[in-house]
Amino acid sequence: MHIYGFGSICRGEISLGSDIDILAIVESYDSRIDPNTFSVYSYKRIQELWLEGNPFAWHLSLESRLLFSSDKLDYLKVLGTPENYKNCVRDCEKFFSLFREAHASIITSNNSRVFDLSTVFLSIRNIATCFSLGVIEQPDFSRNSALRLGVNSIPLALDTYHILERARILCTRGYGKNITDDEIDTTLRRLNEIHKWMYNLVEKAKEHERV
Repeated sequence: MHIYGFGSICRGEISLGSDIDILAIVESYDSRIDPNTFSVYSYKRIQELWLEGNPFAWHLSLESRLLFSSDKLDYLKVLGTPENYKNCVRDCEKFFSLFREAHASIITSNNSRVFDLSTVFLSIRNIATCFSLGVIEQPDFSRNSALRLGVNSIPLALDTYHILERARILCTRGYGKNITDDEIDTTLRRLNEIHKWMYNLVEKAKEHERV
């Protein structure tokens, strides 16, 4: 068994609301490992992610820290550098689609608006991470990745960005100040701009892939 820490705590980007990400790599089911506490992966799946050049493999390769090793080896270091990231366009299109679904949901129903804003933030963060790795080759796995793409950064006021971030933390950790109706309305007025930004990222990713 190998256990790693990863995420914001390994980058030193700790803030109120930060969680602690822990990865457990195991041969098979292990009753000691609580999947509510650990991200649990088999050795086979980790090797597949490395061969795919998956963003999560790059995340672990660049930012994880070994916490425990049953064989005294740093397993991820032994794997070496992941393969080049090949599925940037596919992944960017996937998160653009996720955004459009949340956008459609929030303008047609009032039943799950905070959850829909949480999904919008997830799509923003993940498309930016994929773009940073696959196109500009400056991988950024933080929750602020969309703000760190240089000329391709999301054209969104920080106040609005942080409303979306709060929605994500509320829905995933049950922590933080509730989102008011005014904040939701403010954010809804910016969704078309987010749509345009994402569309442009996908088009640039396609152009990069053709080169």
